[in-house]
Amino acid sequence: MKILFGVQGTGNGHISRSRELVTRLRDSGHEVEVIISGRKEEELKEIEVFSPYRVLKGLTLVTYRGKMNYIETMFQLDLGRLMSDVFTLDVNGVDLVVTDFEPVTAMAARIKNIPSMGFGHQYAFCYRVPMARGNVFERYTLLNFAPAQYNAGLHWHHFNEPVFPPVIPQSLYDAGNVNPKENKVLVYLPFEEVEDVSRLLVPFDNHEFYIYGKVKDDRDDGHLRYRGYSREGFLRDLQESTGVVCNAGFELPGEALHLGKKLLVRPLDGQIEQESNALAVEELSLGMTMHSLDGDVLKDWLLKPDRSPMGFSKTVNYIAEWITKGQWDDLPEYVEAAWADCLIDS
Repeated sequence: MKILFGVQGTGNGHISRSRELVTRLRDSGHEVEVIISGRKEEELKEIEVFSPYRVLKGLTLVTYRGKMNYIETMFQLDLGRLMSDVFTLDVNGVDLVVTDFEPVTAMAARIKNIPSMGFGHQYAFCYRVPMARGNVFERYTLLNFAPAQYNAGLHWHHFNEPVFPPVIPQSLYDAGNVNPKENKVLVYLPFEEVEDVSRLLVPFDNHEFYIYGKVKDDRDDGHLRYRGYSREGFLRDLQESTGVVCNAGFELPGEALHLGKKLLVRPLDGQIEQESNALAVEELSLGMTMHSLDGDVLKDWLLKPDRSPMGFSKTVNYIAEWITKGQWDDLPEYVEAAWADCLIDS
């Protein structure tokens, strides 16, 4: 099967999970061409595995100091370029479009009448899962940014809906058991300014904080360990940590829950997906939330006990098999099998 695979490049989570599914599909014998949009090519990290790939402008959401900036988002839109990319996209011979919240491939599939499948956390919101109230614009954007005919939605719980468990990087399965280091905490708050994160963490000098995000170079300042981007280093620090402080995205909290790390999430203000994820964390008792960089909340969270690993299944195996068979109505069968393989029955 010839598959055109669209990846939203604005978040490392999209790249992480798409990396796993693209690899699995190619191992299954499919021809997969990848389109990445939403970020400049020079800003994308470790995407060689997607080759052959192309990078398009797409659409990008602009943030500042932990909040959505809708005015700047509107100013940076280039609808003419977007539609040009959609209509000129070569889909000759393509049997299926898979989109991880990537709008160019999703729109091209709809306009050119090609079967399409949405892959990722955003597609879980097509079903009855926890969803923040938001406003009309936020809800419309979440559900219509990159729509597809069929949905392989992902979530930390099934909610008795046809949504798959999270996609966990293969390296976290291959590494085996890693003993966490006492009082080591991974911090990934890419929508916050580094100086704001530092002020939050400075008082808690009985813990070592490994800080990723808007950090250019590795450096240590007492109990604060700043780390530049490194996928290998990040996953190692994740495995060695006892807890994770992060924005309320989807992939990193899922990896933390998979490994049994306690979780503190800070949702991006005005971003309905993250606000919904924070709501789910609370409803499912998966961790704690803070709606600002709150030292009192952090203090309480640091005293919380460790969690048990949830041990999510190798979700991409079930999704790849579902795609290969092409029996789209059989989605509940594959979802049920994926959840049955989890270490903890959710």
